[in-house]
Amino acid sequence: MEIPIDVTAAAPDDYAWCAGVMACSEPWITLGRNLEACREALNRPGTELFVARNRESAQSAGFILLAPYGLAGSPYIASIAVAAEARGQGAGSQLLRFAEQRFAGRGHLFLLVSSFNHQAQQFYLRHGFEQVGEIQDYCVTGHAELIFHKGLK
Repeated sequence: MEIPIDVTAAAPDDYAWCAGVMACSEPWITLGRNLEACREALNRPGTELFVARNRESAQSAGFILLAPYGLAGSPYIASIAVAAEARGQGAGSQLLRFAEQRFAGRGHLFLLVSSFNHQAQQFYLRHGFEQVGEIQDYCVTGHAELIFHKGLK
C-alpha cells in the first residue's frame, strides 16, 4: 500500500536531511560518497531538489534531484532516495511519477544506475525504463553506470 505523499521544492533546511539519507544509502555507500560529497551533489548547478513528505504525518520520506536539461538537453534524474523507514511504501514510485509528470511533453527521461545496484535496476525496469547503454569504469573501477531511458508523452 502506498503512503500518501506530497512532493514539493526543497526548503533550505531539507538539504541536510537529504544528504544524510543519501550518505547512508546505496549506491552512494559503494560509490564512496561521504556526507560532504552528498551535500555537494545536492547543490550541483542546474539541478532542482524536491522532497516527498507523508501527507498525514508531514514526515520526510524521500527526495529526487532533477536536472531539467541534464542529458543532451533532456531531463535527467540525478539522484533519488527514500528514507529507510519509508521504503517499500511507494514513495520511490511516486517520486518517479512526479518527475514524469513534471517533464511530460519533453519526450525523454534519463538516469544512470550502477551495475552493482540490482535492486534499483529492477525498480526502474518495473516503472517502464529500459537500459539503452552503459559506461564502464565511470564511477567505480570494475563496474559500469547503466544508462536508462523512458519515453515521455
